[in-house]
Amino acid sequence: MSVGTAPSTRKWLALAVIAAAQFMVIMDTSIIGIALPKMQTELGFSQENLTWVFNAYVVAFGGLLLLGGRLSDLLGARRVFGAGWLVLLVGSLIAGAAGTVGVELAGRAVQGAGAALIAASALTLLMMLFGSSPQELTKALAVYGAAAPAGGTAGVFLGGVITEYVSWPWVFYINVPIAILALIAVPALMPTAPARSGSVDLLGAVSVTAGLAVAVYGIVRAPEVGWNSGQTWVALGAAAALLAGFVLVQSRRNEPLMRLGIFAAPNLAAANIAQLLLGAAWVPMWFFLNLYLQQVLGYSAFPSGAALLPMTTLIMLGMIVLAPRAMRRFGAKPMIVTGLVVLGLGLGIMALVRPTGNFWADVLPASLVAAAGMSLAFIPSLGTAISAARPEEGGLASGIVNVSYQVGSALGLAAMTAVATAYGTDDLGDLPRLTDGFSAAFLGAAVIALAGAGIAAGTMRSPAPALVSEPSER
Repeated sequence: MSVGTAPSTRKWLALAVIAAAQFMVIMDTSIIGIALPKMQTELGFSQENLTWVFNAYVVAFGGLLLLGGRLSDLLGARRVFGAGWLVLLVGSLIAGAAGTVGVELAGRAVQGAGAALIAASALTLLMMLFGSSPQELTKALAVYGAAAPAGGTAGVFLGGVITEYVSWPWVFYINVPIAILALIAVPALMPTAPARSGSVDLLGAVSVTAGLAVAVYGIVRAPEVGWNSGQTWVALGAAAALLAGFVLVQSRRNEPLMRLGIFAAPNLAAANIAQLLLGAAWVPMWFFLNLYLQQVLGYSAFPSGAALLPMTTLIMLGMIVLAPRAMRRFGAKPMIVTGLVVLGLGLGIMALVRPTGNFWADVLPASLVAAAGMSLAFIPSLGTAISAARPEEGGLASGIVNVSYQVGSALGLAAMTAVATAYGTDDLGDLPRLTDGFSAAFLGAAVIALAGAGIAAGTMRSPAPALVSEPSER
């Protein structure tokens, strides 16, 4: 099936597969949250190393997104999309069957690589199918955008149901039948495009992924070995060298993964910083709130997942219904700044959690305030980051903002894990100190959100460029 010849029914069926891809990529970041305590017990994770179940996925995902985009351009989006589903399937089998920490993390990294290939090609396929009709494109983007918060909500709830009533490996095995159906559907439904000549910047891809992984490793290990230890300085120095090497490679390549000149576009750099800090504040909150519910309040897996449904439902409604309307009325900059401030306020309230607390007083109000802030800030910063670039670099801009959010998520979680470890304890029986660690992590995340608000207020130009009105990411 060639571009522009897809019958109407096939186009919309193809969109369903593309939306399912977006749903799965986001679900795989949230579905493991409820299962973490059981995985910790059965596989032998330490409290600080437990974050690697999340970080192994997002480091591979964020680090390989740009490479996935380049491969999609050269080999064709349909080939890369299908390959991504196959890699995700293999990673899910490895993660579900893991009996040791190392195998589990390897499986999660393979999942992240598959997600990078899927995410990098999905939006390209959507534009190939619907780009010729503005009216159809608007509808398609709305479906695609709604899949992200739906995946986040479903991941939280399904993670609780599966962990409580089946077993934690099935939070990974659930991907397998969906991936098989997608692989069957891709040849029949997805448009093809001829392969293009060009080079693949493997050195750039390796350096940025390795630099991110080593930085996260150094931050997570620092509380255990000491911030002034040689191990910490070597790790952080190596990370800085790898990331600097990536920038150097990009500046000298004729066909880089990321053209550095794109950051000269007004508001693009500021919007990406907002996305980075948004991820650095939000993901630690989600991670440690799961642990607080189970390890301090004593919730089992299903009630813990259900406890997060109000928050995730509010995010979904806010992103799809409220944020686009408010953005048209108030503009991007006021919403980004306000959203980050509200998120910081919610995290500050959450830092007041108690070892003898309860859901109604310690979790629900703060989580709803934080969710409102996330809903206000995410879509405007995402839309600004994409629309600030030249039209012909929209795909690159989309890839960069995806990377920004994933990198922020990984580094923010690593940093807040270090904070929680410094102020808390590994002893699950010492609820006061355990809660102190979680509280410190929430407070640190609040500082990140407020810093993001200050940076956005000082660096973003107003009015911003015209924005897309549909969400395209978590």
